[in-house]
Amino acid sequence: MSKETKNTGTAARSTFSSSLGFFLAAVGGAVGLGNVWGFPFKLGRGGGFPFLVIYVLCVFVVGVPICIAEYALGRKMRSGPVSAYKRISKKWTFLGWINMAVCIGVMGFYCLICGWLLKYACMFALSLVGLGGDFLAMDSATYFTTFVAKPLEPLIWTYAFMIINYLVIRKNISQGIEKSCKVMIPALYVLFIALAIMMPFVPGSSEGYKYIFSLDPRGLLDVNVWVFAFGQCFFSLSVAGSGSVIYGSYLGKDVKIRQSAILCALFDTSAALLAMFIVIPAMATTGADLGNGGPGLMFIYLIPVFNNMGGIARIMFIFFYVAVLFAGVSSIINLFETPVAFLQEKLRFNRVTATAVIHIVGVAVALTIQPWTSQWMDMVSIYLCPLGALTAGIMFFWIMKKDTALAAVQEGDPKPVMSWFLPFGKYVFVPLCAACFILGIAFGGIG
Repeated sequence: MSKETKNTGTAARSTFSSSLGFFLAAVGGAVGLGNVWGFPFKLGRGGGFPFLVIYVLCVFVVGVPICIAEYALGRKMRSGPVSAYKRISKKWTFLGWINMAVCIGVMGFYCLICGWLLKYACMFALSLVGLGGDFLAMDSATYFTTFVAKPLEPLIWTYAFMIINYLVIRKNISQGIEKSCKVMIPALYVLFIALAIMMPFVPGSSEGYKYIFSLDPRGLLDVNVWVFAFGQCFFSLSVAGSGSVIYGSYLGKDVKIRQSAILCALFDTSAALLAMFIVIPAMATTGADLGNGGPGLMFIYLIPVFNNMGGIARIMFIFFYVAVLFAGVSSIINLFETPVAFLQEKLRFNRVTATAVIHIVGVAVALTIQPWTSQWMDMVSIYLCPLGALTAGIMFFWIMKKDTALAAVQEGDPKPVMSWFLPFGKYVFVPLCAACFILGIAFGGIG
């Protein structure tokens, strides 16, 4: 795959240097806090196994087709959502702005949580050499609530994370995002697998596994569970009409989009399941209510488990926070890329300047939502992500010409596009997105 390709109407733009680079970046964009934090949290609130069944169904029946559509739309138009939608139809350009707003809303959430993760990873490391103060001695719930209530400290850690993130994103696609994901994503999976193997040996964890695999058939009929699982599908796969579109715009013509979308969904779901097998059993060892994990999952329930195990377990827990931080970084660089590329394309900013401006915006959003982190997470997954996917679905399946859409999916793949693909997207996927968005408002999710 060539490293430079012409962008219609704009200057040459950097692209992924290989199919593997795109795949790892796409997996990184999907495997983020939506999997590691959001999935176990919502599985707990959704009653365990019923949520899991519905979620997996949503990923492969609904998530994969919209992944295909967003990658294809981006590659065909060689731009992010605003410019891409404008080229398809000027009167529908406003949908691209909705996608941009969704992207920035999710971006702010990630900035805030990744700052917390950086803090905890550093504090655990310092505690191993006796410099962690009362980090391990204090009750984990008290420590967490005290930390997030402070007016200055969370801001400092958010700034620290943003500096790290800036150093990655300021480089072009192949030198920044692609190279970082080639390191972070394999490391993330190795660390998660190791922790998932360790967890069954922790006393009390068996109740967590029982909760995960206990099926109450009534949960499968609960509209709230379906709405939450459907929204989580968009959040986990990062299909909100922005990140997948912009990564698609950097694809070469030889990449098989359908194959990439399926593999991305498989790896994304596997990361969510690994996180589930770490977090839910860990909650069980503390006697916590497994149906009400809340946003403190990674910052409250897991710490006593690994702290009490001592020795190598404490070192492994540092690795856990590093792995989750990798997941956050790989996703946030995907989120940042859409507005960064927009400033480059439309305002002719160089990449360094565009990246700096968007990081300032990210910090501002993070500070604004800090008092309502849990509520904002619900809004992102129940409302914003389905709304973004809905707008992308409307553009690809309804507004783009049929022959253009089919050609965009077909490019680079000798196998013909499935005959059901466009009708399914038009008459099933788009209405389901609209229903999910409306029901999310009506029911307010779970709890």
